Amino acid sequence: MKNTIYSHFHHWAVKQPYAPAVIEEHRTLTYDDLEARSAQVAEALADLHQKRVGIVMEHGFDQIAAIIGVLRSGNAYVPAEPFLPQQRIDYYMNSAGVATIIDKAFMQRLKSTPADPMPDRSQPDGEAYILYTSGTSGKPKGIIVENSSVVNYAQAFENEMHTSPADVMLQLSVCSFDIFVEEVFASLLNGAAIAVPAPATASRCTEEIIDFCNRKGVTEISGFPYLLAEMNKLDMVPRRLRLLISGGDVLRYSYIDRLVKHYIPIYNTYGPSETTVCATYARVDNAEPLSDGTLPIGRPVYGVEVMLLDSHLQPVKPGEKGEICILGRGVARGYVGNPPESRNFTHLPDGRRVYRSGDEGYLLPDGQLAFTHRLDDQVMIMGKRVEPAEVENVLNSAPGVERGVVRSFRDAKGLSYLVAYFVPEKAAGGVGRIKAWLNARLSDFMVPDIFVQLKKIPLTRRGKVDVAALPKISEHEN
Repeated sequence: MKNTIYSHFHHWAVKQPYAPAVIEEHRTLTYDDLEARSAQVAEALADLHQKRVGIVMEHGFDQIAAIIGVLRSGNAYVPAEPFLPQQRIDYYMNSAGVATIIDKAFMQRLKSTPADPMPDRSQPDGEAYILYTSGTSGKPKGIIVENSSVVNYAQAFENEMHTSPADVMLQLSVCSFDIFVEEVFASLLNGAAIAVPAPATASRCTEEIIDFCNRKGVTEISGFPYLLAEMNKLDMVPRRLRLLISGGDVLRYSYIDRLVKHYIPIYNTYGPSETTVCATYARVDNAEPLSDGTLPIGRPVYGVEVMLLDSHLQPVKPGEKGEICILGRGVARGYVGNPPESRNFTHLPDGRRVYRSGDEGYLLPDGQLAFTHRLDDQVMIMGKRVEPAEVENVLNSAPGVERGVVRSFRDAKGLSYLVAYFVPEKAAGGVGRIKAWLNARLSDFMVPDIFVQLKKIPLTRRGKVDVAALPKISEHEN
């Protein structure tokens, strides 16, 4: 069996063709159904090989079939949510050099399953997908992840979480974030099913999501810490739930202090998208919080090595803080093009390839890792990476803005939020016009919560923005 996503999926499709693969609100599709529909997609892409294919679709069976079909055809997929600003979708597709885009209309035009389906053209070192995240250059950056890295992660997930055909994973994450990769591939490559709520349910309150989980027999949930925090407030978990995973941002003990009483394994996970979903796991339902109220991020997953290094890529002494650097099978190929962040993919003096995360951490006495903070300006908002420089770049291009600055702050709970400071031009059209400009070009979580109009931007003697002189506005002020 090849070390590719499709090859491992096909293994399960042959082994258990009539087992559930995708569970929707009103229907359940089997592994055989998914195999047949993906064959239709692959056949439609027969003239493409080692290309990139965009997928812009609502979540559900056809979206998953499109992804598997693209991979089967030897191509890579570039996902985008249909609700993103069109300019942002266009940037993803154009910068990645997408050859064709799969949407609802594309799927409706597919022909019946061919009698002689296309053979598997995927390769272990071939591109699997490209995920776009916020970039320091002012433009999103595309992370290229290979097939073998995803397969390794599915194996690492099973090694720790013991996923099996008896499991049903909730699929709630947006497709452009790597929790989606975990939900889909850590399930389908281990014989489990995924349960996909209708868009209306996915965007509603936590009670409705839990109700969906109860009706569809969900046993595993992976989400941002805020989902766990909401479940914690309700003191409610789905009846069949056996595993709860937090990822994408800092997990605090206060987010799970009631959930731990349900005696369900709870994991805190860590890892940049550049290292294929997660690099470390920590089981925390029986853990003590650290002095700052957060929880450990644990130990490296299967196939991955984590080191704490100084600025010269030398190991720090035991107990000292250092940059979290990641090696092994999960490290991505790199970025589309050559953005400034490409320097974070480098080599150690012994020649091994490593990804410098930009996160600071230290080793606990029991050998687990703890995360402290970012070493740069990048922040996490609603579990998603945001570079204030990218938001600032768009702000300064807005009509009516003479000069703009974007800075991040933390609230009393330690959550980040953005503030936009701007000096208006004489004929400015007001904050509403500026917000509309940003909303048309940025994902919703990237648009600052607060806008502050200034007569001038304070500068230091060297002409740089004097951050200390900017008025700090709490998230509750307007």
